[in-house]
Amino acid sequence: MRTVIALAGRRIDATDAEPVRFPLENVETVRTRLRDLFLRYDAIALVCAAACGADLLALEVAGDLQLRRVVVLPFDAASFRNVSVIDRPGGETTWGSSFDRVVASLPDDDLIVLRGTTEHGAAFHAANGCILSVAQSLGDSLRAHLVAVIVWDGVRRGPDDVTAQFADDARERRIMLEELSTSASGFDA
Repeated sequence: MRTVIALAGRRIDATDAEPVRFPLENVETVRTRLRDLFLRYDAIALVCAAACGADLLALEVAGDLQLRRVVVLPFDAASFRNVSVIDRPGGETTWGSSFDRVVASLPDDDLIVLRGTTEHGAAFHAANGCILSVAQSLGDSLRAHLVAVIVWDGVRRGPDDVTAQFADDARERRIMLEELSTSASGFDA
């Protein structure tokens, strides 16, 4: 049956990241995993944010597969681009240009910008809740299944881990949850 995917995941690691969660060299592996997952679930739509790493990779793959893409940003696009897109390896060239292409390609109704601020971590948690709510509503209107996907290393960072919080929220809503690894060898490593 057709599926709407709600997704959250790790950003690309900073140059000196410890521990390593999503190194830049694993981008193509994760891109392939995302494509395989979208095809396996017969995905028709993707709802996520647009940060460097898992989000933008998923949005690119969804675009290649001609899925509907809905982007939820916690605050204005210019600020989000600065603090969540171009601040990591690949920066402006890779992630900035991908973000610009994705945002420019979306119909106005498929870009949702919340009123959070960059100084408040709760803005990212609010965006996660909105992603799940929008995906649920979209799934209902399209008569499609809903699957929440987290793309990560499988380890909670602590209480402020936005990816883990997304998974917890999906479980609380009784949404099927799928995990994709950012490791080259998968979760069995």
